[in-house]
Amino acid sequence: MDFTLPPEIETLRLKVRAFVAEEIVPLEADSGNYNEFDNIRMDLLETMRSKARAAGLWAPQMPKDRGGLGLPVMGWAAFYEEAGRSIFGPVCLNCQAPDDGNMSVLNRIGSVAQKDRWLQPIIDGDVRSSFVMTEPHPGGGSDPSMMLTKAEKTGDRWVVSGRKWYISGAAVAKHFILMARTSDDPRRGLSAFLFDRDQPGWHIVRRIGNMGPDEHGGVCELEFDGLEIEDSNRLMEVGDGLKITQIRLGPARLTHCMRWLGQAKRCMEIAAAYTSEREGFGMRLADRESVQTAMGGLAHDIQVGRLLVMHAAWKLDQGDFARKEVSMAKVHVADTLNKAADTCIQLCGAKGYSRDTVLEWIYRYARCAKLVDGASEVHKMVLSRFYSKESNDFWSWGI
Repeated sequence: MDFTLPPEIETLRLKVRAFVAEEIVPLEADSGNYNEFDNIRMDLLETMRSKARAAGLWAPQMPKDRGGLGLPVMGWAAFYEEAGRSIFGPVCLNCQAPDDGNMSVLNRIGSVAQKDRWLQPIIDGDVRSSFVMTEPHPGGGSDPSMMLTKAEKTGDRWVVSGRKWYISGAAVAKHFILMARTSDDPRRGLSAFLFDRDQPGWHIVRRIGNMGPDEHGGVCELEFDGLEIEDSNRLMEVGDGLKITQIRLGPARLTHCMRWLGQAKRCMEIAAAYTSEREGFGMRLADRESVQTAMGGLAHDIQVGRLLVMHAAWKLDQGDFARKEVSMAKVHVADTLNKAADTCIQLCGAKGYSRDTVLEWIYRYARCAKLVDGASEVHKMVLSRFYSKESNDFWSWGI
């Protein structure tokens, strides 16, 4: 395994770094650039997306013939990490969740007609999207086998009833991927469907408040009371829903990690700048052993995370599901982001806690990293099961 970036991807990485530094990071300092949910204002977002397209930094995960950059997953890792240096970066470059994961799964499993109808508008930035899976108790959460939302076949249509919640981006999404139960089969009881915002038979119950900051569209609770979906808008075959969730969530978990590494590095960058100039009791903070130990520990953890992410990305590029590798990356990088935000706020003191930097933004955002796309405890259970099955081969050098 050689993780040296090919020259063309290294050139692209540096281009992303420069664009983010020159065009996006400066926007963070002006409170007028934020919406009421602490994200970039939607009209400003469209301006920045136009600039990103013009710079050739758009949709890195999508094929070139559909307007993307056609990068391998290892290329995503380099690109997304640089995009993540700004809290606005990934959404400006069209590589932010949930659109990112939805585009990837539609590109991989959708028919040509479905790609034209449902995927292309997301790639073009004309619509936003949402993945509709999680349910209130006693429905499905980390365990999709508990899913209660039903889709029942009537002629050439499916009629949906049930409730979902914590659905990311739903308040602004126009295209939705819905997971629903189509039988009681424990392995093949779920199926996936596509529907539009304007279709009748469903509504948003509420936008759920959280500690934020909120992505565009927030997280919402939805109710389905007779939504009708044409069978042509079913993804793959009836009963393939569990397979589809794995196809989508594996790479999506890893792309979260890629972006989080960029944020963790940004935390260090802010702390390094502050401690290098701030003095107390006759010396710079950066010259104190305790500060150096904290910064060195973070640098170590971030690099471990980068290696875990790149290894998982490499395996995905080889055609492997990399489930074990993705879970390891997800646990470690989520912890690292939380540690980086907390440590760097401590090093920056009141300035870190204030809104004079984005550290407090990242700190609030970081807490969800241990929950989204599978709680850390669930991923540790996955790793335990792999170890129980593989024993010492858990650490095999092979693919």
